[in-house]
Amino acid sequence: MEVLKTGALIITGLCAGLVVSGAVFAFIAVVGIIPRLARKSGTQRYIKFYEECIIAGGIFGAGSLAFNYKIPIGMLGNIITGLTYGVFLGCLAVCLAEILNVLPVLGRRAGLQKGLGFFIIALAAGKAAGALIYFIVPGFIKTN
Repeated sequence: MEVLKTGALIITGLCAGLVVSGAVFAFIAVVGIIPRLARKSGTQRYIKFYEECIIAGGIFGAGSLAFNYKIPIGMLGNIITGLTYGVFLGCLAVCLAEILNVLPVLGRRAGLQKGLGFFIIALAAGKAAGALIYFIVPGFIKTN
């Protein structure tokens, strides 16, 4: 009986993981972050490689959560990895905002005729400052 329970949990976990990862990758594809970044950087010929890297990152990330393995990359590796995560998530958020036309609507509603670029930079700087404070200053924000 215990073997059946364990088998059912394994199958349920795998199916749930496939559904969630499929939804995340579909969301990234719908937003169109990869073609936009490739177009902006002039590296359209590497789009397939970029997509494969995102898939590999998803697989390794899920595997690290499931199997609790660690790759010893040191402090510099952690800094580089964190910066690349932040850049990717920032680009994803900007692409999503662009698709939903959030910034033009916000600019019209707030009455911003000029200075929308400064507003976006202020949002990004505030987000970066908050993240730095959260991760650098121990105990600044208590989480339980």
